[in-house]
Amino acid sequence: MDVTLGKGIFLVAAPSLRDPNFRQTVVLLCEHGSQGALGVVVNRPTAIHIAEALPQVPVLEGQHHMLFAGGPVQPNHVLILLRTGQEPDNTHHIFDGVYMGGDMTALERILTVPSGSAAFRAYVGYAGWAAGQLENEMKTGSWITLPADPSIVFEKDPLRIWADIMQSLGSRYEMYAQMPSDPSLN
Repeated sequence: MDVTLGKGIFLVAAPSLRDPNFRQTVVLLCEHGSQGALGVVVNRPTAIHIAEALPQVPVLEGQHHMLFAGGPVQPNHVLILLRTGQEPDNTHHIFDGVYMGGDMTALERILTVPSGSAAFRAYVGYAGWAAGQLENEMKTGSWITLPADPSIVFEKDPLRIWADIMQSLGSRYEMYAQMPSDPSLN
């Protein structure tokens, strides 16, 4: 079911992808063009609360939202994904009401005046590819592409995302759904 590379798609790590940075990951592609690509890993929560990473933001104090490990590039940089009904200021539209960036007022509004399906996720670091690099990885079968789904990013148990997608891909992949994240530990 591979779809064309572009922002707003999931890159699902093929079971054969062994790179520890991307093994059993699902990456939301947020930018793709002639200069390269950028995305965030949506299924690697950390043990760190967002308030610890952004102590200068008062509205986050006491919040229990976890930070996600977005990828190996700039691991001290925090990226915010927002899902909201109207485009917040200073954001970059990714797909279906999902935006990247923004100022803290958009985040504050989601936390203080929750509405409908509004949500956010915070990522430390991101996944980045130089021009042509992701296309080469596609040729070697490293990634399976699927249309992105906001409910997977914001609502699903992040630790089940990769396995659930493997299960949903049918008989060719479903056996991998139970695969341990590090087979050398078994």
